[in-house]
Amino acid sequence: MGDPRAQKYPLMDGGPWATLTLVAGYLYFVKVWGPEYMKDRKPYDLRRVILLYNMALVILNGWLFTEGMLVTNFGLETWGCQMVNYASQEHRHLRQLSLGWLFFFSKIIEFMDTIFFILRKKYSQVSFLHVVHHSLVPILCWIGMKFLPGGANGFFPLLNSLVHTIMYTYYGLSTLGPQVTKYLWWKKYLTKLQMTQFVLIIVNSLRSFFMPNCEFPRVFIYLTLFNASLFLGLFASFYYNAYTLKSKQQQLQQQQQQLQQESKAKSS
Repeated sequence: MGDPRAQKYPLMDGGPWATLTLVAGYLYFVKVWGPEYMKDRKPYDLRRVILLYNMALVILNGWLFTEGMLVTNFGLETWGCQMVNYASQEHRHLRQLSLGWLFFFSKIIEFMDTIFFILRKKYSQVSFLHVVHHSLVPILCWIGMKFLPGGANGFFPLLNSLVHTIMYTYYGLSTLGPQVTKYLWWKKYLTKLQMTQFVLIIVNSLRSFFMPNCEFPRVFIYLTLFNASLFLGLFASFYYNAYTLKSKQQQLQQQQQQLQQESKAKSS
């Protein structure tokens, strides 16, 4: 059933099978067909295509965030226990629906992130976190758009659009070569920004959970808390392994090299 106002949008007029099929196709390409296809081929040079792709997503996410701020009273209507008026035909609420669907569909478009990795044979980038994130988020966005498109459920799309505007700006700049990448020292802060995003989502959901007389559906609160906590844990693990642990290993290597140099100096 879902919100009757959402029925007119593609992939929303029935069950989740079309979306699940797209996700299954994505997983099949990433894990089976894509690596097999590239097995005896050279990596494709897709720098120009990827640059245009990242620029397009910067524009799309920046626009979604700006428009989202305008139709949610600068985000205040997504904070705390905010319900959805399923009967409203007010232009602002219908605008929220359109933006919600575009946000959902952008997660289908973002399958290209992984497809580009496969075609360029950047298999190390296709991590467990990356694949889980890209396959699970479209399903969650479909559920949100289908059954609760607005209110407090709009907090994640609003915040995530801002995060992805910054993220795809970084990705776009990273395709411009060494003369630009040497200034991209702030890569690790993108992961911190992602983690901050999930902390804020958890806080917002807990506000609804503990707020007296809040009629926001508990099942959505549980679902949001579970997924935000899951992704927070995965991103925190990635950050630790990619930056904290790596930094400790580099320090240990430097100490060992210093000890070796001191030992050689004494022996000489």
